[in-house]
Amino acid sequence: MARILITSGPTRQYLDPVRYLTNGSSGRMGKALAEAALALGHEVVVVSGPVLVEYPAAARVVPIVSTEELLDVCRGEFAHCDGVIGAAAPCDYRPVKVETHKIAKTGEPLVLHLIETPDVMATLGAEKRPGQWLVGFALETDDQRFRALTKLEKKSCDLIVLNGPAAMESLDNSVEVLDKNGAVVRQLHGSKESVATGILNVIAAGLINPRV
Repeated sequence: MARILITSGPTRQYLDPVRYLTNGSSGRMGKALAEAALALGHEVVVVSGPVLVEYPAAARVVPIVSTEELLDVCRGEFAHCDGVIGAAAPCDYRPVKVETHKIAKTGEPLVLHLIETPDVMATLGAEKRPGQWLVGFALETDDQRFRALTKLEKKSCDLIVLNGPAAMESLDNSVEVLDKNGAVVRQLHGSKESVATGILNVIAAGLINPRV
């Protein structure tokens, strides 16, 4: 059995003490993946942004808020795990400056200067040891397979799960699991629970217990 790190939910990048940038990730996919991994007998650590879902009690859950916190926690946890499933939707940008007081309305346009946040999965991919594995998620709207495979290579993933924006805040999902060669290993449709079970079966067969 494996010790699996699962990232889940969104992150928040604050503009001031009350406003922030984020996205619509619900954490449902991460929860379903945790449940599926536990059902197969694996040990699970979930690093999650702010969500309303409740993760299974058998999983160890580490809450985070920002993308920087997600990276810091994951680097520490991944060192003690066999693999990671990156189902979180980290905020890709943060403001150059976080205001210490609530930004007041002035009647004029507000200009935000944003810079990219760290790439969590790419960092873990660069640091992985022999025998460790990475499974990424790619949520794309255009040139989906091309963009997913570009991310797979950039992040040093072993597999990548491609889905679309309809997955956010939905009870269902439709995904393709792609390998390093660009081949579609599995197409999965249905509830996030059934899709998660399919993904874990692919991981178990190809990464945890690969056929010789």
